[in-house]
Amino acid sequence: MTEQIWQMIGTGVVETLQMTLISTVISYIAGVPLGVLLTVTAKGHIMQNRAINAGVGAIVNIVRSIPFLILLVFLIPLTRLLTGSSIGTAATIVPLTIGAIPIVARMVETSLNEVPSGIIEAAHSMGASPGQIITRFLIPEAVPSLLLGAAINLVTILGYSAMAGCIGGGGLGAIALNYGYYRYQTDVLWITVAILIILVQVFQEAGTRLSIKKRHS
Repeated sequence: MTEQIWQMIGTGVVETLQMTLISTVISYIAGVPLGVLLTVTAKGHIMQNRAINAGVGAIVNIVRSIPFLILLVFLIPLTRLLTGSSIGTAATIVPLTIGAIPIVARMVETSLNEVPSGIIEAAHSMGASPGQIITRFLIPEAVPSLLLGAAINLVTILGYSAMAGCIGGGGLGAIALNYGYYRYQTDVLWITVAILIILVQVFQEAGTRLSIKKRHS
């Protein structure tokens, strides 16, 4: 392969990391509060509210059930409105984030539900307010599970970023499609796939190690 191809792959790695990490951060900013809300408004929890729980849960389930490629196309008008374009790295962050928010919300809900009810009952008996129970007991106890979930979400968003190459999303997915598939450059295809596999392993291993470290701290 030529030096130009290697430079292009290097740029693709940077773009993929930008899309994945920025989308993950933004999706967690929105997804964590939604996950907490789904947890604490559930039946028998500290802020039980059937209407809110059902409404938020329905929205999360609807967005989560839309295949990502369809979501990409559906969100093109919003993407153009926010970024001025429907292609490229910055544009891809919009559907990546929106597609990841419901996944984050459900992952956070699952992690919080793993916290033993006895901890919440003990906090309540000590006179802790709902806000204090959430910030001082519920979330801290769920941190190891939340870290594992974050690694899984990173890998999911990384996979989505590769799919975004189908509509000009940039990154390694676009390189694999435009050069590896359309131009029959199988060496480029295999290298981009190998890099994506390595990134997945790095994210997953980092999340696992952080979770284990936090669990034993």
